[in-house]
Amino acid sequence: MLADLDRISALEGADIKDKSSTFRLEGVRERARDLAQNVFAPRAASIDTTEIYPWENCFALRDAGFMGMTIPKAYGGQGLGYREAVVLVEEVAKACGVTGRIAVEANMGAVGAIMAYGSEKQKKLAAELVLDGDKPAICITEPESGSAATDMTTRADKVGDGYVLNGKKHWITGGGVSRLHLIFSRVYENDQPQGIAGFIVVRGEPGAEGLSVGKREPTMGLRGIPETEIYLRDLHVPADMMLQPPSGIRKGFGDLMTAYNGQRVGAAAVALGLAVGAYEQAETFIQKREQFGRPISEFQGLQWMLADMSVQISAARALINEAVSGEGFPDKMKAAQAKLFTSEMAVNVTNNALQMHGAAGYSRNNPVERMVRDARMFTIGGGTAQVLRNVIASDLLGRKFPQTRDGYMSYPASQSPVDDLREKIK
Repeated sequence: MLADLDRISALEGADIKDKSSTFRLEGVRERARDLAQNVFAPRAASIDTTEIYPWENCFALRDAGFMGMTIPKAYGGQGLGYREAVVLVEEVAKACGVTGRIAVEANMGAVGAIMAYGSEKQKKLAAELVLDGDKPAICITEPESGSAATDMTTRADKVGDGYVLNGKKHWITGGGVSRLHLIFSRVYENDQPQGIAGFIVVRGEPGAEGLSVGKREPTMGLRGIPETEIYLRDLHVPADMMLQPPSGIRKGFGDLMTAYNGQRVGAAAVALGLAVGAYEQAETFIQKREQFGRPISEFQGLQWMLADMSVQISAARALINEAVSGEGFPDKMKAAQAKLFTSEMAVNVTNNALQMHGAAGYSRNNPVERMVRDARMFTIGGGTAQVLRNVIASDLLGRKFPQTRDGYMSYPASQSPVDDLREKIK
């Protein structure tokens, strides 16, 4: 692996971005696969059992240039795109889902938003932390504000030269281990609402004492990365640490959520990696396992299962590649399609892989059992499968369908969504 790293690094002098896309992607894949198989795979079971955050894996990603690979070269990164990032994530997640998630958040999500919308000071701060091995935490979800993100109650009141934040976040990935936090909050000036903005806070730094970590959730899978509560109690954030999106505070929440499309595609890539890892385990097993005097791979029922799994994996990879085919953040529709299909595919494929192992798959000594549990999260976190279907349908029909109980009352009777649909059908 080190020889390959040296070979790829040497190309930086000739600017690796000028090389063919295929060469660049395959270079990332080769390096990531080597690291995953030789370093991450042997540690994966222990990470799951002990539920201890894998700092060693973070540092291995860092030393390989995979933490912050999407950060522009001007700030110390490699300036690579989401196409390279999803290749990295898939390969890593095949061996360890937890490390796959770390790779996502070190290249997408919060760091992507800061690099796109941040000031020079904010970009330099984020780059320094991430390139040193820190996995940023994006803080949106609250106890009573999950899918309905705009129901958040965390508030940032303008006071003097900054803002004072109060509220509670929940299901924050990396709580207690992440230093860089991007906190979404409602903004108020003179008690008047201004909109929703993001605030950059570094846990453990002077002035950040108002940020504390609450209880950790005992999760079904991905156990090596904590999901916690985050408390904000009179947390003072300087004005220059507010992330200013292009549309301003009043409309900027849309910009911040556009950046979150990258996180969704990254989650899809983790799910894809888990599915591929389980598929490869199953393919190997059924060719070695014998029953009734012959390998079980000779039974048509298992052959069809394997064939269906391969088709689903290929379709998911195609959707992910399509979502990252453009420049900048992935398109909302394409990101939603990729996340929806891949997350449900991963649940199906990992479960089928376990089934093909029989009783051996049900043992915690088998990595497929862990992959089943890890994959289950992705139809929930980062947008549930049901919410993503709403997103897709709204885009297909070219309109927003309110989800609140009285939402449809906001339409005049002659302009209700149902009437419009009836007219289209006619």
